[in-house]
Amino acid sequence: MKKQLFALLFTLLPLTAFAAGGASVPYSMDPDLSNKESLQNGMKLYVNYCMGCHSMEHQRFARTAEDIGIPQDLVEQNLIFSSDLAFNDQMHIAMNSEDAETWFGVAPPDLSLINRLRGTDYIYSYLLSFYRDPSQPLGVNNTVLEASAMPNVLEPLQGVQEMVCAETDRPVDGAELDPLTGKYQSCNVLQVTQPGELEPEEFEKAIYDLTNFLAYVGEPSKLQAQAIAPKVLIFIIIFGVVAYFLKREYWRDIH
Repeated sequence: MKKQLFALLFTLLPLTAFAAGGASVPYSMDPDLSNKESLQNGMKLYVNYCMGCHSMEHQRFARTAEDIGIPQDLVEQNLIFSSDLAFNDQMHIAMNSEDAETWFGVAPPDLSLINRLRGTDYIYSYLLSFYRDPSQPLGVNNTVLEASAMPNVLEPLQGVQEMVCAETDRPVDGAELDPLTGKYQSCNVLQVTQPGELEPEEFEKAIYDLTNFLAYVGEPSKLQAQAIAPKVLIFIIIFGVVAYFLKREYWRDIH
């Protein structure tokens, strides 16, 4: 028996290492799938800024609207822009992968399972880390994914972000700690130099909502599981009490 347990442990170790691995990212976030307002805003941002290139082939408008509490008429009026799409359709896009590869060099990935692949911290950091870089074909770069083929579609909301020399509270690549101020001096600091439609805090909140929505899409059944869980626990408790008294009744004469 011990040999079998050790064999199972060594089998699972590589999977654990793989799940914990990956490149470090500068920001982190904790998804909150119970926050319907956040999920609704995330869906709005995805449809308005991401869905032109990124599909969600494994998700339907109807299922999403039901889960996060958006009425059908509001979805049809404000979130479905193509006459080829209906409320019960999958969230696919008109652009085919061949054309996308010609235009961008690589076809934009489907976002249905991007959270399961990359994780929320990676997505959140990636969306916050675009900056102006004239040397790149699209004029932007990303500190999380160098030479990213994705344009900074959220720049109107964030404003123009550039790499500047400044003080920062957290260590970044090439930063030197100033013992007098306790801050790091670096020329790799991302800073908004031209404001956008949103204040920095508002933009970070918008990126949180978008990432939160992608976390929901990666595992939409999790919302239903969380809703059912209290009922299951109550059933188990009641069944346990009934089973206990039934056991006592069966074994009463024997004792």
